[in-house]
Amino acid sequence: MIAVGIGLWFSLRFEPGPWHYGGLLLAFGITLGVYRFGPEVLHPLAIALSCVALGMLAAGARAHLIEAPILGFRYYGAVEGRVISIDRSQSDMIRLTLDHVVLARVSPARTPARVRVSLHGEQGAMTLEPGQIVMTTAHLSAPEGPVEPGGFDFQRMAFFDGLGAVGYTRVPVLLLAPPVPGAQWINRLRAYIRTGVEARVGGDPGGFAAALVTGDRAGISRAAQDNLRAANLSHLLAISGLHMALLTGFIFATLRYGLALIPVLALRVNAKKLAAALALMAGAAYLALSGGNVATERAFVMVAVMLGAILYDRRALSMRSVALAACVLLVAQPETLMEPGFQMSFAATVALIAGYGALRGRLLPAAVPGWLTPVFAVVFTSLLAGVATGPIAAAHFNRIAGYGLVANVLAVPVMGLAVMPAAVLAGVLAPLGLASPALWIMGKGTAWILWVAQSVAGWEGAVRAVPSPPATVLPILALGALWVILWRGKLRFAGVAPMALAFGLWAMIERPPVLISGDGKLIGVTTVAGRALSAPKGAGFAARQWLENDGDMADQPTAAARGGFDGPATMRGFTLAGWRIVQIKGKETQTQLSEACQLADLVVIGAKLGVDAPKGCTVIDETRLRRTGPLALWVQTDGSLKLMPTKTQSRLWSGSRPEKPIVLASPSLQAAANPLKP
Repeated sequence: MIAVGIGLWFSLRFEPGPWHYGGLLLAFGITLGVYRFGPEVLHPLAIALSCVALGMLAAGARAHLIEAPILGFRYYGAVEGRVISIDRSQSDMIRLTLDHVVLARVSPARTPARVRVSLHGEQGAMTLEPGQIVMTTAHLSAPEGPVEPGGFDFQRMAFFDGLGAVGYTRVPVLLLAPPVPGAQWINRLRAYIRTGVEARVGGDPGGFAAALVTGDRAGISRAAQDNLRAANLSHLLAISGLHMALLTGFIFATLRYGLALIPVLALRVNAKKLAAALALMAGAAYLALSGGNVATERAFVMVAVMLGAILYDRRALSMRSVALAACVLLVAQPETLMEPGFQMSFAATVALIAGYGALRGRLLPAAVPGWLTPVFAVVFTSLLAGVATGPIAAAHFNRIAGYGLVANVLAVPVMGLAVMPAAVLAGVLAPLGLASPALWIMGKGTAWILWVAQSVAGWEGAVRAVPSPPATVLPILALGALWVILWRGKLRFAGVAPMALAFGLWAMIERPPVLISGDGKLIGVTTVAGRALSAPKGAGFAARQWLENDGDMADQPTAAARGGFDGPATMRGFTLAGWRIVQIKGKETQTQLSEACQLADLVVIGAKLGVDAPKGCTVIDETRLRRTGPLALWVQTDGSLKLMPTKTQSRLWSGSRPEKPIVLASPSLQAAANPLKP
């Protein structure tokens, strides 16, 4: 119910004001009063409504507390700031995140708190490390919104990450000042460990090993990351629940059974609780060392709840411990609800607890021989986690790993039995200069995982693409699955109905026939062969997102080669259910406008319209697209054309007013109104 409240808050078209939050506070107080003083029959309803109100209040409070300036224009000039993070972009370029930002001719009140800059061109002038004060000349702009209506909102994610601008530079980054002693010491320690591990292990295995310890993926090639994703092993790369559980579990088990071997201590201290306390401290250190990203914070909260349960003599792994961890995260960081990492980790955990709970006393240990139990556990765990997280991963990433179960069975045991224990030993032995054997084991383990990923990714049918589902699919699917898991008796199977409904809605999804990019320079049209694009280059992020959302694995040049458009590159045209649409771009845009208006019912210009459009000519130019965002075009049953805008919300992160759909009369009605048009 807290998640429902958060989801409702994010779906609002407007930014709630003081009166809205006052009403929510009043509702929260009333429902608590009903729970405290009302009849017991109303208690479940009162709790549910109070949790919905709490979710909305938490989301609003979080958004206003972290609100920071967002760059309101395109900027080109000097950029100065302190390096707080170094990673790689999707194009495999080194990328810097800076704070303490200074922009030329921009007042501090309008300067973003953080900016992210991708480094293009020659960048060998200095060795980058966190804490440095650097300077460069860069292109910056505000984070972009979705590339189509209902698409992934990078603008919202950047807002909650504190990013007020993103961009790139083609000139070398220069060092203004070295790190201040004591400043960014955690990030500097992470960089030191990363370079040390990469130097000892080497190659992609070294980059993988360093990422497991520090969370920094800069040392892993794009090809290796693509293989891990195709084999459904990318979860091994992100420091999340698996790594935190393996590390704290190894420390807990080692300390507990190690203390039991020492009679003097075993008879005088509670080894179980002492091991839990020390494992919790180790988990906190790992959280700090890994950079404290959201996934690791989520994993630490879950581990802290479980180890805390041991300290208080409660069951360490139960639905209540998972629910408590979820409540803590949702109230503290409501935006995590919208992230695939949150959804997948809790889905996997709930499925594992429910699955093993269902097997308790039925199958294990009687039906499985002792020597086969570890193999059964690995297969069953991978199967449960894969079934639970598969739909979520497919919805967010438009990919299904066909052989993910095989890859996980081959890789996860090595991670648990060799890589993570070796990482712990390396950390303990490093101050003594004895970490080399542990790092050697760690390198062999990561090399094996990467080999499994490369092999499985190369199998035919390893990756299958799926289209993006409607926004309602995952909430309906989650509620149905929770009903099946949490309810008791035969009534639990009623939850299968909403799950079936969710998959039915997904199967019937209809993608937009036409998509127009936010700058008007790229159009995508649905054809029999897939979506055809109007250009092989330009608006690359939009092109990639459109094709992925279609469930299409083609790249932009391949999609541009499909039939669907006619005419030269500067005047591309196509027909859609009787509508003739023409896109013009290039230096002669204004001179081509009259000709395009004679040929088309709708003209799209990849620039600003510098003159008045001819009478009766409907034009979409950069100015209109700046207001509406990218457009999706749908032909209605009456022949009219509906233009769906992307900017349908006026929120703290969007900085714009919501736009309504535009409906254009059918070409036949336009011809009747304008008989002079051919």
